Amino acid sequence: MIDVDALTVCYGSATALDRVSLRVAPGEMVALVGSNGAGKSTLLKALSGAVPTAGGSIQIRGKFAHVPEGRQLFQDLTVDDNLRLGGLRSRDRDTSWVYEIFPDLRAKRRQPAGSLSGGQQQMVALGRGLMSQPDVLAIDEMSLGLAPLVVRDIGQKLKELNSQRGLAVLLVEQNARLALSLCNMAYVLETGRVVAQGRCDQLIKSPLVVDAYLGSASGGLS
Repeated sequence: MIDVDALTVCYGSATALDRVSLRVAPGEMVALVGSNGAGKSTLLKALSGAVPTAGGSIQIRGKFAHVPEGRQLFQDLTVDDNLRLGGLRSRDRDTSWVYEIFPDLRAKRRQPAGSLSGGQQQMVALGRGLMSQPDVLAIDEMSLGLAPLVVRDIGQKLKELNSQRGLAVLLVEQNARLALSLCNMAYVLETGRVVAQGRCDQLIKSPLVVDAYLGSASGGLS
């Protein structure tokens, strides 16, 4: 679904991504983890065509949707209107199936999106991305500012979408424990370079990953 090869992105004289390669296969859940400033969001912006590339290549097969960091909802529009905006390209603006995935939103559908809790707003952002009927969904910092229980519930929804609908997912997360617990494969990004990659069940035992990102903190799915 996504094939990134030796991708380089520069901001002026600063190199944000340095020959990064990454792959997301059909139906796969892939994590991209790293600290703040590692280049994770830049990679997603490059995939979306929001920033120019200085080298390498990007190939995306099928429909691609990007759920941005911070949700970026239209706060004064209703939940339903925010969702419908996600269906503009597909021309299918029926939102009923999104409420089946996120039933907590059904009673809020006529409320301004800005009046919702952080977790509910994240559900709207995910639902808006799903409205385009994507083959692969890229999510930037899903857990940002949310309580662990809310994050766990949303993460479980993602796993269900992956297993039941075959949705491929690229999960970009500062919360490495969460990302590694949700996904099958992972890449670790530091200062614009991939420093480790492999199966999540192997990386979660790697001294490099444990020392830098996991420590003794909890936060994954049980």
